[in-house]
Amino acid sequence: MRLPIEAAVEKYKQSLFAAAFAVCGNPDDSDDAVQEAFIKYYSSDKEFESEEHLKAWLIRVAVNRAKDISSSFWKRNRVSWEEYMETVTFEAPEDSDLFSAVMKLDEKYRAVIHLYYYEDYQIKEIAEILGSSESAVKSRLSRARKLLKIMLSEDWNDE
Repeated sequence: MRLPIEAAVEKYKQSLFAAAFAVCGNPDDSDDAVQEAFIKYYSSDKEFESEEHLKAWLIRVAVNRAKDISSSFWKRNRVSWEEYMETVTFEAPEDSDLFSAVMKLDEKYRAVIHLYYYEDYQIKEIAEILGSSESAVKSRLSRARKLLKIMLSEDWNDE
């Protein structure tokens, strides 16, 4: 099963961008990771079992590329997520607070939070996408939730 490249881009570009952004925290790097994922899809002749398999594969390629970008020399010359926050609009103020708290987490926690809550992947699928064990994903998800609870309750108590 393969989708035409235009259909795949239209259908998955937002999910790939969000997953890549959760890893590298930079919109330009995220765009690059997404673009490279679609280039790899376009240039491969790989057949996919289903659209879910295709989406998972694309996200894995984008996340891996975002990791590569994050560990490169250019990472030191990027725009911070705080600067990017100024360009993003949220429907409710608490959405902005939650986004800020998630972005303060380490990359390994941001990625699992994003894939679990925003992309609705199961633990097993996240483990496959990130190339980790299921127990590592469960542990990271649990730690991320605890950290978010602490950060958000501190913010809430300060008000």
